[in-house]
Amino acid sequence: MAMTPLDKPLRRELLIDGHSYTLTLDADGLKLAPKGHRKGIDLRWRDLANGDAALATALQASLAQ
Repeated sequence: MAMTPLDKPLRRELLIDGHSYTLTLDADGLKLAPKGHRKGIDLRWRDLANGDAALATALQASLAQ
C-alpha cells in the first residue's frame, strides 16, 4: 500500500482545555497555534527524528516570553 505524500499543508482544529488551536502539518514539521493567530510552537520533523524535539521546544518557549 502506497502512502500519500505530504506535499501541501494539512490543517486541523483542536480543542484543548476549552481553547481552540490550529494544528498545521507540512513537509517541514508541525505547528500548533491558538486559532486566529500566526505565532505558535513549531516542531521540525528533523528535530523529532534525531531526539532534539524537547530541546527545540524548550528553546522556543524561552524565546517567546
